Amino acid sequence: MEQAKANSQPVRDSFNSVPTAVSALCAVVSGVRRGLVATSLSVGVSYEPPMVAFSVLNSSQTWPHLRTAQRIGVSVLGDSQAKACRQIASKHGDRFAGLDITTSSEGAMFLGGAISWMDCSIVNIADAGDHELVLLQVHRVSSFDGEPLLFHRTDFRRLETLAASNDVVVRG
Repeated sequence: MEQAKANSQPVRDSFNSVPTAVSALCAVVSGVRRGLVATSLSVGVSYEPPMVAFSVLNSSQTWPHLRTAQRIGVSVLGDSQAKACRQIASKHGDRFAGLDITTSSEGAMFLGGAISWMDCSIVNIADAGDHELVLLQVHRVSSFDGEPLLFHRTDFRRLETLAASNDVVVRG
């Protein structure tokens, strides 16, 4: 094992070896649609009450606006949404142009084609080095058929079921 030095390649390689689901966190804030992409969503943080968590980089230009939202829509992206993911993560242009968006009365925004929607509010924010750790209470949920879009070793992946067993593997 190597020493875990801040921002080092061994740390990045280790963290990137863990496949994660890709989520869009979006809301209308002061009449403006805002959104960011996270690969750090942790579901089932609590079941009573229902809570999820994610982390966001301190240098995010979107988070200072999004954190003021009454409600935040969490859309766990489906495996056909890599293009939408890149669009929402873009720093230029309309992040939502041409996307199928549903907006709640509280301003939470959800992406059509996602495999799960969670209507959330912020419960707590904690400093976590170069990120903030955000705890969200889940108020409403919907789940849909499909497979998740995964991020693994700096690229998008899909789940694949092995024919010989019920084991699931990640393939690029």
